[in-house]
Amino acid sequence: MPFATASTRVLSRLTSFSLGTNTSFKSSRTPCSRLLVHTAGHEALVIATGRPGYAFRRKCANESWNNVFKRWATSTTLHSTASDPAETEAMQCLEQGTQKLEEGDIQGAKELYNRSVEIKRNASSLFNLGVTHYHLKEFDNAIAAWKESIALQPASADAHTNLASAYIISPVARPDLALHHLHIAASLSPEDPEIAFNLAAVLEATGQLEEALKQYKRAKEYGVERAAMHIRNVSAKILGKTIKIAENTDSTGNTDSSAKKSDS
Repeated sequence: MPFATASTRVLSRLTSFSLGTNTSFKSSRTPCSRLLVHTAGHEALVIATGRPGYAFRRKCANESWNNVFKRWATSTTLHSTASDPAETEAMQCLEQGTQKLEEGDIQGAKELYNRSVEIKRNASSLFNLGVTHYHLKEFDNAIAAWKESIALQPASADAHTNLASAYIISPVARPDLALHHLHIAASLSPEDPEIAFNLAAVLEATGQLEEALKQYKRAKEYGVERAAMHIRNVSAKILGKTIKIAENTDSTGNTDSSAKKSDS
């Protein structure tokens, strides 16, 4: 995902979750919950690995999809030019909230982000507010915050990715809505490897193996090495499914043939 430049931010990890399949997920930037930290009006570039341009941490083979990192925003960018006292105060609360988040004080960060939103609603404060709700397992509130953030900034691939994560990990999982937002995120950032990987993981979990295989291949093409293992696994599942269908077809054909002979 493309972001404006900014300083590197600390990362935190989500708890693991499952859709009741053998597929492991990484939730948004985690399946990947990819909780990014925004700047006032711009997304901040967070270098979580040595690979410039992407803010994702490599997922280990046995790691859950939801062990993702979160990025959040601050108000300190070249474009942060407040034009009125309310906006200035809202931006100060956004910055202070991000400082609290980096210190691990999630509740304190939530209170400051809430204050920022109350003063002046903007996509960045709402995005970060969603991050704190997610950390506190307040998934309905996280969903509401990210939906409003998207309404104000529809082109935020990270907001769509995070929203997908919330729909997956919430007590009543909505993989259909998760897929909807991951498809949007992929259309906004078509070369983002982690979005492709996350989309593939949900597709695989919902039994859409052919589409999952395509997305895993895209993820591998763009540099996600762990996707190779999933390509092999999904390919084997597709082959097994094909063989089973063929066997069932042969069995049905033999039964029909026997029945005809019996009738004659």
